[in-house]
Amino acid sequence: MRGDHEQTGFPAGLTNAYWFAAFNALSYQMILGSPVVLYAKSLGASATVLGLLVGMMPLLVIFQIPAANHIERVGYKRFVYAGWGTRVAFIFAIALVPLTGGFLNATTQLALLMFLLFGFNLSRGISSAAWLPWITALVPVAVRGKFLARDAACVHMASCTTLVLAALCLGQQARSWQFALIFGFSALMGAISLSFLKKIPDAEPPGKPSASRVPVPWREIANYAPFRKLLRMNAAWAVAYGGLGAFTVAYLKAEAGMSEGAILLVTGMAFLGGLAGLAYFASRTDRLGSKPVLTFCLCLWNGIMLGWLALAARVVTPGFALVLFLELLMGFAYALVNMNNTRLAMLLAPVMGRNHFFALYSVVTNVTLGLAPVGWGLVIDAFGERQIRWQNLELNRFSFFFAGVLVVFVLTVVLCRKLDEPKARDMDELIRELLQSPQRLWLRLWPRG
Repeated sequence: MRGDHEQTGFPAGLTNAYWFAAFNALSYQMILGSPVVLYAKSLGASATVLGLLVGMMPLLVIFQIPAANHIERVGYKRFVYAGWGTRVAFIFAIALVPLTGGFLNATTQLALLMFLLFGFNLSRGISSAAWLPWITALVPVAVRGKFLARDAACVHMASCTTLVLAALCLGQQARSWQFALIFGFSALMGAISLSFLKKIPDAEPPGKPSASRVPVPWREIANYAPFRKLLRMNAAWAVAYGGLGAFTVAYLKAEAGMSEGAILLVTGMAFLGGLAGLAYFASRTDRLGSKPVLTFCLCLWNGIMLGWLALAARVVTPGFALVLFLELLMGFAYALVNMNNTRLAMLLAPVMGRNHFFALYSVVTNVTLGLAPVGWGLVIDAFGERQIRWQNLELNRFSFFFAGVLVVFVLTVVLCRKLDEPKARDMDELIRELLQSPQRLWLRLWPRG
């Protein structure tokens, strides 16, 4: 597409995408984040069930593969709007589940919750097939990094607000009606987000709907070398990151003894870390490239895992300040990995066949993200209550989990170094940039005269 390379500004009406992102985040953080994990935990969910609950959303993205064949016929906006509207209806139903405690036992409530989450995630998985191609068609190449940074900033601000509100609502000892209240809030925000989604300008798919039944060349798409390297790195990233959202919360509740409100507060603050990272790199990503930023952030993830491992192995006490610091770093690193992964996928996917490239990228990443928490949950449950002491270290179910995640993050760094990105700068230049920025700030603030 010629316009992709010539335009340097945003199309009219694209600001609605930021509003949609913000209200959508106000909605889905309640249903896919820490609040629903804590609610499932209150119903007696095991680590394996928590893994299934968290993994359901990315697993059902596999339906993007068949959905990609219908995007050009339906159109980007109609396709996304239909799926998002359906999932909002499921959120309204989920908000009623905590109120059924008078006539349903905890096991039945948990089963009902899982059933409704399946419907929510299925509609999301199908409709999200059109989102990346739509945005890629709308946003010129030269400003995609800037757009993604702003979009992610809206998501992080809204997510932080959501979890702080949830923390205030749930307090020290959450009751069923409080969970119903925050899920109802989620449904309302989801409904509002639809009004902004409808105002985002549509884009014409690059290919015309065809009656041809020529099969999609999935093997050739997967064997495109730069794209294959990105898929491998993302699969490793997904295995490492997949269980962290659920099992850091489970650790803080079961081992660190933190209340629901405190857990939601620290996990909400993680999004402030993400905002800091996005603010710093927003103007640098398009210039430096995604590969050096990904390498830096994945190295940072290794340091974060050492911190969680030290907590779980009882080398240090899980104080509120230390947990908050780790959550801020997690938010910082996650936001930048997510943004730069998306930017690199947009860069590497050719115009022709873009829908199918994005579908394969999303499916590989998300299916791995879905299977990872289930696998990690089985590992945690299989390890059980064993505690093995060695000098000042304790090997238990959570320290074993964090050690395993650390090993996978090391592999992810190795795979990241093999990525192909045209015009990406060296890692040395990023390090120089990181070292020089504080000096520039100091010189700017230093009193003169």
